Amino acid sequence: MKWAEISIRTTHEATELIAEIFHDLGASGVVIEDPALLNSYLSSGTWDYTDIAEAPNPEVVTVKAYLPVDEELEEKLRAFEEAVDSLAGRDVDKGLGDISCSEIQDEDWENNWKEFYHPEKIGSRIVVKPSWEEYTAAPDDLVIELDPGMAFGTGTHPTTSMCVRTLEEIVEDGMRVFDVGTGSGILAICAAKLGAASVDAVDFDPMAVRVAKENIAVNGVENIIKTNQSDLLKSVEGKADLIIANIVADIIIRLLPEVEDRLNPGGVLLASGIIADRIGDVTAAVLAQGLTVDKVIEEGGWAAMVILPGGCEA
Repeated sequence: MKWAEISIRTTHEATELIAEIFHDLGASGVVIEDPALLNSYLSSGTWDYTDIAEAPNPEVVTVKAYLPVDEELEEKLRAFEEAVDSLAGRDVDKGLGDISCSEIQDEDWENNWKEFYHPEKIGSRIVVKPSWEEYTAAPDDLVIELDPGMAFGTGTHPTTSMCVRTLEEIVEDGMRVFDVGTGSGILAICAAKLGAASVDAVDFDPMAVRVAKENIAVNGVENIIKTNQSDLLKSVEGKADLIIANIVADIIIRLLPEVEDRLNPGGVLLASGIIADRIGDVTAAVLAQGLTVDKVIEEGGWAAMVILPGGCEA
């Protein structure tokens, strides 16, 4: 299948809103290339970036997304450009705002990542490894095999790694979990390997659902995790002990009115994908729904929140 890679250079302020525009257009996989984050990886030696120079301008963020090359592509590109231009009306600085488009093949996406995607220990127990790499697991390691796909999410971005570390703390044996916006399925797989008895992993993007299903099967947890296409929790029945939502601030805010009725007593919402500038907006929306912010974790300009039903204490 041919895909169009749509790329735009923008500001940190506009990053999340542009990701949401891509999402609304049905984009398969949104990649945020944050040079400040890249520079931190280079200095830490986390990834093998030996041939990549330090980014000279950490204020310019590149956001990429993938749309199928079909008869609707041209119209979607026009809609994307108009939506980006409209950000000025919301007092949001789009920055350079230059948009480029190029065609890629499915296999190009995967092969390009093999250069620097290696096994990495994300939390105290969770290790993410690609299929082409060998890894000798320690006795307490929980290894997730995950290859890059059109639905991106390999655990290395702060939004995901903060979730992984938090899941290690809060997942208990026998839990029922809802993973909203599952992407590659990494957090659903993580919850299953940590002892969850049942996980509903849903995503609005059918490509993400397909990729998640493949990754779930590779990791041998398809008896625990059920995947489905869904707008937030619309296709999920019942209540959970834990809801995971690693998406974007505005979608989290849209999810919040459903949370109280979809959690069992003592349940938890783990929300991530929140750019630091939007912490106040999400907090205000949480309080407006009568919920409680138990913990805020920040890393690399992003935040994750542990949210409890109203009146609950940790």
